[in-house]
Amino acid sequence: MREIILGYQGEMSLKGLNRNQFETALMKILRYRLKTVGKFRVYCTQSTFYMEPEEEGLDMDLAFERVSKVFGLAALSRAVVCEKDFDTICQTAEAYLGDDLRGIRTFKVEARRADKSFPMTSIQLSQYVGFPMTSPELMRELGAYLLDKHNYLRVDVRNPQFKVIVEIRDFGAYIHGPKVPGEGGLPVGTSGRALNMLSGGIDSPVAAYRMAKRGLALDHIHFASPPYTSERARLKVKALAQLVSVYTGSTNLFVVPYTKPQEYIRDNAPDVLFTVLMRRSMMRIANLIAQKQGCAALITGESLAQVASQTVQALQCTDAAQSLPVLRPLIGMDKTEIIETARHIGTFETSILPYEDCCTIFTPPHPKIRPELAEIEAAEAAMPGLAQLEAEAAEQTDRLRIRITDEVEFEG
Repeated sequence: MREIILGYQGEMSLKGLNRNQFETALMKILRYRLKTVGKFRVYCTQSTFYMEPEEEGLDMDLAFERVSKVFGLAALSRAVVCEKDFDTICQTAEAYLGDDLRGIRTFKVEARRADKSFPMTSIQLSQYVGFPMTSPELMRELGAYLLDKHNYLRVDVRNPQFKVIVEIRDFGAYIHGPKVPGEGGLPVGTSGRALNMLSGGIDSPVAAYRMAKRGLALDHIHFASPPYTSERARLKVKALAQLVSVYTGSTNLFVVPYTKPQEYIRDNAPDVLFTVLMRRSMMRIANLIAQKQGCAALITGESLAQVASQTVQALQCTDAAQSLPVLRPLIGMDKTEIIETARHIGTFETSILPYEDCCTIFTPPHPKIRPELAEIEAAEAAMPGLAQLEAEAAEQTDRLRIRITDEVEFEG
């Protein structure tokens, strides 16, 4: 039997004249993800992506895992292809899915006839292979073939334990079990490029994931303040970038030496304004690096009112520091929702490791939660040396290449 992977479009199917651009981008990503597994033929027709192995003995489990994390696919399935012949369809369904049917009590057959030249309708095909999904009146017409092979089964059209799905398409009959939900969204890179501010906490990897899902290609920026922050904290952030890269694709991590600007703000600014002034400083440095890298926006993991620097007034002051749009995909999410997503993408356990980041040092006990832009700008005017320190930090930034194939070596 020839096994392949099918990927089904979601939101992309609603696109208009530019739909082909999205499909081409997604096929390129799928080919790249499968390249390390082996040689695959990847193409798209009838809103479905086909990933066919061109070599024997490839690890289809690994291939399926790799493409299941690609944005743009609403659902996936592993299927076998056979001739569009009724007897062959029945025999292939039993050979491919027979083991799955042995451990259950109820099943259902769905048939879809995308190839309208096929001589049977979908309902007729369902009657032949299994049980029709559309008409309760046909409950007597049990699928003779599969039920004869598995006489302990019964048909349940409403809540079956297992579905046998037959799709009659242009190139053959595709037989598979239930579809597996994909990540959805849009292919990475189709919406441009942005720079994600990766702190090392729970929120920022989730922000990267959610914006990549909307089609943004990403780089990351992290602010390190040695000796206040350790090398272990830096390695933790690198590990987070590696973990999220299975969704975002290969990326760059820029590590900014932020000790001098941070100390300067601590020593020369009002204590209650320190957090907002530091955030504005980071935004200006991020803007410099983003523009050099061709990034059209900044991304943060801020959630409204979660901490003192994330009130409406504080965010207004932060945004005014630089010119690029600031995307905040978590702005209306509560912490429980964010943690749930962090667990889903596999970053939560690393994010909660107890290493200091520069956002948690020098934090005043009672920061001002409703700062006014005029007082923030006045405080910055009293720090004439800050701009030079920011420029130097941007120039001394380290760039680390994070590849999707890299192993995560950090163990906490």
